[in-house]
Amino acid sequence: MKKLMTCLLALILLMTLSAQAETFKVGMECNYAPFNWTQAEESAFTVPLAAGGFADGYDVQVALFIAKELGMELEIVKTEWDGLPMALVSGKIDAIIAGMSPTEERKVTLDFSAPYYESDLVIVVKKGGQYESAASLFDFSGAKITGQLNTFHYSVIEQIPGVDQQTALDTFPAMIVALSSGRIDGYVSERPGALSAVASNPDFTFVSFEEGLGFEASVEDTAVAVGLRKESELMDNINAALSKLDKETRDQLMNEAMGRQPLSE
Repeated sequence: MKKLMTCLLALILLMTLSAQAETFKVGMECNYAPFNWTQAEESAFTVPLAAGGFADGYDVQVALFIAKELGMELEIVKTEWDGLPMALVSGKIDAIIAGMSPTEERKVTLDFSAPYYESDLVIVVKKGGQYESAASLFDFSGAKITGQLNTFHYSVIEQIPGVDQQTALDTFPAMIVALSSGRIDGYVSERPGALSAVASNPDFTFVSFEEGLGFEASVEDTAVAVGLRKESELMDNINAALSKLDKETRDQLMNEAMGRQPLSE
């Protein structure tokens, strides 16, 4: 009987470990359209969240694709932006797929996959305002500009000559509110995030820059990649999966995400 019980316990443990291995836990803030957002209604594109609601966006679709290639079930773990690295290192999640750039600072504690999207940096401003016709960073001298806390977006603001750099804000919705109320003159964003903000807010527009007139940034700073624990055994398989997503498919996924994004943040 003791041997039987031992075998049963071993079998249960094996089944539990197997079930855990079949789940690909991905962290994202679900608050950064069109990369990721939360919505109340289920759709053919969403993934349910444990706390309620459903996640969708470009990151979600990439995560679904990777999970399928890995032969695993996707679980989205909604996590505040600042908490994502710790959630990964502590083992709460297996990967970060959240529009995160593989900056040198982040590479100290995390490993990153090959990029799964590349963009450029722009400044979101009010339509009809004094900065709508800006063409270079010099045109933002004296402007009150901010970016999201602990992002490359915020760190590049110091490149604007004479800028009135404001305190970093926690989320993009917070920056949208600040811009709408006039507390700031603009905020730094990647182009997809700016397109999302303009689609949701008709009184917004954004300023993009010709080469040499905008922010200086490396490819690593403007690309986004999957964040993984150091020496993660998932790295090779995730890179193999991403290699199957060509640029045309990635652009299509992003365009479709922008078409589905909520009209209001």
